Amino acid sequence: MHRVIISGIGVEIPEPSITNEELVDSFNAWVEMENVRRQASGETLLHKSDSAFIVHASGVQTRHVIEREGILDPTRMAPRIPARPDDALSLEAEFGIASARKALDHAGLEPSDIDLVICSASHHQRPYPAIAIEMQQAMGTKGAGFDMGLGCSSAAAALHIAVNLVRAGAHRRVLVTTPEIITGHLNFRDRQTHFIFGDASVSMVVEGLAQGDKRPGRFEVLDTRTWTQMSNNIRTNLGYYTRTAQHDPYMIYLEGNLIKQVGNKVFKEVTVAGHKFIVEFLAEHGLTPQAIRRFWLHQANARMNAMILKLSFGHEVGHDRAPMVLERLGNTAGAGAVVALSENHADMNAGDYGLLCAFGAGYSIGGALLRML
Repeated sequence: MHRVIISGIGVEIPEPSITNEELVDSFNAWVEMENVRRQASGETLLHKSDSAFIVHASGVQTRHVIEREGILDPTRMAPRIPARPDDALSLEAEFGIASARKALDHAGLEPSDIDLVICSASHHQRPYPAIAIEMQQAMGTKGAGFDMGLGCSSAAAALHIAVNLVRAGAHRRVLVTTPEIITGHLNFRDRQTHFIFGDASVSMVVEGLAQGDKRPGRFEVLDTRTWTQMSNNIRTNLGYYTRTAQHDPYMIYLEGNLIKQVGNKVFKEVTVAGHKFIVEFLAEHGLTPQAIRRFWLHQANARMNAMILKLSFGHEVGHDRAPMVLERLGNTAGAGAVVALSENHADMNAGDYGLLCAFGAGYSIGGALLRML
């Protein structure tokens, strides 16, 4: 059994951003237009509450996006992402490579040092060829690559696989990349979900720790764990068979097929499941939440994270113990917890424990117990 470390972490945040106020104005402008169209039927849509409600409900104030003008256009309400020819680098591969190069630089490695690429995200641009294979070719990594996904637990689940492949000796160095372009799949006309998400790309380099190698400032991965339980409370029905259910199979109607969730049920059920997962996972290693210097949790909802931690500790826990990046980035799905890790670990001391933990659709939970070298 090999000791395994995360030797490099890279984060890429797109420059364009959207405030709550801009999002509310765009949504309400569309509602006004739509209610005029529906006037004859007598059906009307509700306007969006002000931005203060969004902060109260989610903790989000701004989010970064790949493209903002199309999203804010009330006649469109979707990003404008031009199609690229098949021989050009895809947007998701480009986004993944941006964070991957930073992770490699952090690890002090070249692309040729990598012998497996795992591209794990909640939303992929296409089914095949795998985005990971495209990244492999563009970067010049060796070995193989494959795509996978587990909702917002995607990065944690891929880390689970990468760590155990390296520990078993199947691979030497694995690049895990999670390029989340969620705005391309989001229904900005859905007042329940349109304000939650943002785009971000993260990558991690996972490799074995050579005997006698100290690698100060890096994290040893002591253990990883995944958990799933079927739930339809977070769901998207957009898939390969969407066209077959349409009257015209050569036109895809997106209504009802994009991201949807039952927010109150997700909050209650994931809070209970997340608390149980954390406490039981740590107990397997003889640890309590009090022994963990820092928690990097999924950045979905500030109130949910606060409740999970309060249940785990028995009291409220502040930003130093469990840092949040949600306020300025929104929910970046599988990327969020890794962004929090990247930005909040430099002050930790050798021997300090940390817990990376993400919760997602499925339901799914992925966790990694880390120790600073």
